[in-house]
Amino acid sequence: QPDDRGLIGEVPVLRVTRRGPEALHFVPAPLEPGAAVVLSLDWNRRFDHMQQHSGQHLITAIAEQMFGFKTTSWELGRQRSVIELDTPSMTAEQVEALERSVNEKIRERVPVTVRELAADDPEIETVRSRGLPDNHAGPVRVVDIEGVDSNMCCGTHVSNLSDLQVIKLLGTEKGKKNKTNLVFLAGNRVLKSIEQSHSTEKALTSLLKNGPGEHVEAVKRLQSSVKLLQKNNLNLLRDIAVLIARDFKSKPVRSQLFVLHRKEGDSEFMNIIANEIGTEDTLLFLTVGDEKEAGLFLLAGPVEAIENLGPRVAELLGGKGAGKRGRFQGKATKMSRRGEVQALLQEFISHRSPEA
Repeated sequence: QPDDRGLIGEVPVLRVTRRGPEALHFVPAPLEPGAAVVLSLDWNRRFDHMQQHSGQHLITAIAEQMFGFKTTSWELGRQRSVIELDTPSMTAEQVEALERSVNEKIRERVPVTVRELAADDPEIETVRSRGLPDNHAGPVRVVDIEGVDSNMCCGTHVSNLSDLQVIKLLGTEKGKKNKTNLVFLAGNRVLKSIEQSHSTEKALTSLLKNGPGEHVEAVKRLQSSVKLLQKNNLNLLRDIAVLIARDFKSKPVRSQLFVLHRKEGDSEFMNIIANEIGTEDTLLFLTVGDEKEAGLFLLAGPVEAIENLGPRVAELLGGKGAGKRGRFQGKATKMSRRGEVQALLQEFISHRSPEA
């Protein structure tokens, strides 16, 4: 169970941990030894932990009674909690039956009590436990859910199962080898989850222009439309790439350097242009993506030239890439430096011998 938080006087408690029988409080400022202070507990945090922890005890006990599933560990998370059960699987019907049973116990207002036993008390052997910590000191604390469970525990708990309000089992996830993780919410977390779901539902109703019962079908239709648009867009980009290359090749006098940037595009778009133009006599520098941020680049041309220039271009663009057979391509983080790359390539061309 996570530690409590709050104030010591006006000083916030950042963390609490245990060392033997002592609780160590971590604070951002020193406290005066011997001073009288008021301790203020973050009650919302404490009560939330109480609900989740008592809920775990109840679920664990009922799961073992109903199905023989033992709890091997559990985690009290910030948004949801998980119980690891010693079973390779759990059916939806079992989850439903377990949820129904634990909520029946909540409605029965079963008391929850705490008692302390001496470490050598033989009664400890009758209490469910995973053992004591090596540095344990003092009496052993036992939490009893009347008629349901007795469990060795040092956590904070409600005094009656009715304080849990309700438990919602969110289903199972695959755990470690031959284990199943059961996900649950208890108490106020259930209310918060419903509130969040309702807010999401209202937002989707407004965006999709239909009722909650039609949201799934509406999203499926949108997904189909997006896939079709993406396919059409890809085909158009391919056509544009071919036209760009043909336009360049149709010029009576071709430049030794071809530079092009397009915000919309991908690696395939650049490679189509490079394939159509050919790189025997022309040096190509192609980029796609945001003009001032990140994107993709392709440098193509004579093999020796690309081997020389590729790493330098990648460095200028703040990116990484790889090359083979006259092409060097990769990702860039500084597309705003395309002008510097163009200047580098222009200088390289101007210094090439006629034979090159």
